Amino acid sequence: MAPARRCSTRGRVELRAGRPRSPLLTASFDLRPEAESVLSFCLQPSRDTGHLRSMRHGLILFCATLLLLSGSVRATSLTLYVATNGNDHWSGRLEEPARDGKDGPLASLPAALAKTRAARQDSAKTSDDISILLRGGTYSLAQPVVLAPGDSGSDANHPFTIATFPNENPVLSGGRRISGWKKVEGKSGLWQTTIPEVRDGKWYFRQLFTNDQRKQRARAPNAGYFQAVGDYLAENPVRFKYRDGDIKKAWVGTDAELIALHKWIDLRQFIRAVDETNRIATLSANIAQHVKEPDARYHVENASDALDSPGEWYLDRKTGVLSYQSEADEDLNNAEVIAPFIQSALLKAEGNFEAGKRVQHVVLRGLAFAHTDWTLPAKGYLDTQAAVHVRGDILLEGAEDCRIEGCTFAHLGGYALELGKGSQRCQVVANEIYDIAAGGIRVGETTRRQDPFEKNFGQVIADNHLHQLGRVFAPAVGVIIFQSGQNHVVHNHIHDLYYTAISVGWNWGYQETPCRENIIEFNHLHDVGQGVLSDMGGIYTLGIQKGTILRNNLIHDVNSYSYGGWGLYTDEGSTDILMENNVVYRCKSAGFHQHYGRDNVLRNNIFAFGKEHQLMRTREEEHNSFIFTNNIVYFDSGDLLGSNWKNEHYRMDYNLYFDARPDASADLMKFAGASLADWRQRGHDVRSIIADPLLVDPKNADFRLKPDSPALRLGFKPVDLSEVGVRKKFRKQVRDTD
Repeated sequence: MAPARRCSTRGRVELRAGRPRSPLLTASFDLRPEAESVLSFCLQPSRDTGHLRSMRHGLILFCATLLLLSGSVRATSLTLYVATNGNDHWSGRLEEPARDGKDGPLASLPAALAKTRAARQDSAKTSDDISILLRGGTYSLAQPVVLAPGDSGSDANHPFTIATFPNENPVLSGGRRISGWKKVEGKSGLWQTTIPEVRDGKWYFRQLFTNDQRKQRARAPNAGYFQAVGDYLAENPVRFKYRDGDIKKAWVGTDAELIALHKWIDLRQFIRAVDETNRIATLSANIAQHVKEPDARYHVENASDALDSPGEWYLDRKTGVLSYQSEADEDLNNAEVIAPFIQSALLKAEGNFEAGKRVQHVVLRGLAFAHTDWTLPAKGYLDTQAAVHVRGDILLEGAEDCRIEGCTFAHLGGYALELGKGSQRCQVVANEIYDIAAGGIRVGETTRRQDPFEKNFGQVIADNHLHQLGRVFAPAVGVIIFQSGQNHVVHNHIHDLYYTAISVGWNWGYQETPCRENIIEFNHLHDVGQGVLSDMGGIYTLGIQKGTILRNNLIHDVNSYSYGGWGLYTDEGSTDILMENNVVYRCKSAGFHQHYGRDNVLRNNIFAFGKEHQLMRTREEEHNSFIFTNNIVYFDSGDLLGSNWKNEHYRMDYNLYFDARPDASADLMKFAGASLADWRQRGHDVRSIIADPLLVDPKNADFRLKPDSPALRLGFKPVDLSEVGVRKKFRKQVRDTD
């Protein structure tokens, strides 16, 4: 017989009904020494039969009853279950429906929240550990789920948890399934259905998903872009000259949307007038002078006559008719077609700013969030940078010490997640974020808050896999930090987006901001830009950021449309930023660019294979721009230094430079037009060398140094990339095979 379990003076007991994994109540208790022997007997593993087993069970029930009646007992755990076959009139304390059909799990998350709130109101049932577990399936939400301060957990060890049932996959969806499809006679592959809510003005959507795939709104042209002729003729409203046949007068006054790309922003507006004689189109709003771009690219969406390619769809607001051009062998009556209904955040945590109360110690674990939309203003949309006006679909404001882990964010209409006003010390760990209309994660606000309760700081963004971003709003960012400090962005894998991967800061100039002491490290960032927009970085910074560090990041394949595809990009006012141990390669414009800034430090980085330049410096100012030491610069195209290096307000030394082209030599290398000797006369790179750094296999992105590398003698320390990106223990969870 196995040894009897010893019972400590503190203990727990669970009363269960139905399935053994479904506790109705967990209690904690204090035992007197004389009671320990009785309970120890009750808890012994036993093969008893008959009378002895009955006696043991009777004692267990007797002890449990005494414990529950004792004043020293307090309820500490409440678990509720939600299932697609549940009922909101049931208790929610069973994992699955009881055999008699009288009890079982709840049917919705809002009902489960209502029950937890009721339990909290009953002081006799107040719980330290409250959990809601969702079983597999899709849960359609008619309105956002809102968490308030009263939903907070007790402390870090006793959080309020909303999570997936073990090994199942629940989806919280803001969409509705579209049915009633019929083939249109005489139109090969065309299907239609009528949606009364759209016809009645109660619903409109700009995204559609078929069998878990995003579908393209009817688009002209089907691929690529139209181009305006020259510059815009007017800015407010926008007027431009178009090429013959590109714009149709029939689109005026309809829901057809014109989407134009300009430098680092986009605009999405309606066509208000067309002058066919002079080929001039007038749009619904304005554009700022500094982002205008000659011969701007644009396309048109949701025009009825543009519905001409498989996988495209068109929604007629007036009739409510949704038309879809099917792909090969696609039967919509056997397909899952979902359109987003919720036009705002799917889930919100809202602190009470007036009362000074936060939402605290809430954990969201293993959930999937999908199918939201974003409402286009009546005059359209004009971005200023980073799709800043598009909010998060999971929105935390006034949240503290909350954690989002192991979740999936997909097919969403805004940014996936926002840690906004007043959110502090939250953690976002091991999530997958993909197929998002805008960007991945927003941290902080554009506003600089003075009230300590309203400030944002201390977030951890770790081991997340973000990809397929900017699917509607191209300027969106993978992870963006606004007016927020002391954040840690670490071990993320961000790729396949059209603008910057990580952006830190929101101040153009030298004013003091709360954006400081942000640590950006061990991130893998690649396939950024993809030739869609301009003026971007793998990592982009703005403003004074004392204590901010960018280190041990792997950045590659940053490609802009025209200018500005940079790896590390310190933009306007970037100050006091340390950049070290980064490996940056295959960036269109340069591995590093500083627009203007002060006292930044770049040390022990590798910059390789810049296509046009390797390093760039734009605005010259009367203070030290940066210190550039102990770096390796390795290239086989373009020049070493681009833009402005005329004044001497920068310091460069102990670097290794190498031009790997067959016809290159140390004598031919130019430093902003000067030879190395002349460059040294100006006080730069006095102890730097031009030599092969003996990288293991740079053409195949192996930037390790061979033992006899001359860079080591200069003081360069090898950069270990083995832990870059999502760590191995999380990769399967976030579907990252990199």
